[in-house]
Amino acid sequence: MKDVEKFTTNLIAHRGMHSSKITENTLDAFALAMKHNYIIEFDVHLLKDNNIIVYHDDNLQRLAHLNQKIKNLKASDLKKVHLPNNAKIPMLAEVLQLINGKVPIIIELKCDNRVGKLEKELVKYLDHYNGIFAVKSFNPLSVMWFKKHRPNYIRGLLLSGKEKLRNKIMRTNFIFNLCKPDFLSFNYLLYKHKLMNKKITKLAWTIDSLEKYQKYKEYYDNLICENILDEVHKI
Repeated sequence: MKDVEKFTTNLIAHRGMHSSKITENTLDAFALAMKHNYIIEFDVHLLKDNNIIVYHDDNLQRLAHLNQKIKNLKASDLKKVHLPNNAKIPMLAEVLQLINGKVPIIIELKCDNRVGKLEKELVKYLDHYNGIFAVKSFNPLSVMWFKKHRPNYIRGLLLSGKEKLRNKIMRTNFIFNLCKPDFLSFNYLLYKHKLMNKKITKLAWTIDSLEKYQKYKEYYDNLICENILDEVHKI
């Protein structure tokens, strides 16, 4: 039985609890989120050597000031890569070892390659992970892969509102019915989207101000937050 409600018990820390002093998607960001018992959301990419790293962008430019695509790198290449606050890009194995089932996690797949490559490598870790987890993707084909190959996994479909054609298709329910996701993860501005009528767990991203938190919490079952978790904790 899939316990999707586990992802509504506390706020979700977007890429961990990061700030100007703690870099996103790093062990320090996850450790701080765990300290406050927040659910943790993070991103994964597949490297050229089939290792999996926890990182958001498909390029190192924004955080490391290196114009290199993640999919062209090997784990050994990352040893010389420095992120802000002297942080390192963590391997998925390191992150799973740190969290170790202490809080639920939501893993967003960044599909830089054809669908199936990252998914096949990811399940090698998750099949043996002793904790509550969910996978999600913007790519319906990735969500469908899990439906077919790991139907026991909690899977989510992301909607941004930017992909006009895809969202037009989604409004017909065609993609939704193919994927049969266990939850939907919306850009918070999509609170009037037709799929909001579905009887399914709905998460919103990214809530980065108290104003947004107060306004949109009534529309969604939970919120994926950054920069405001300390302030929300005091409310």
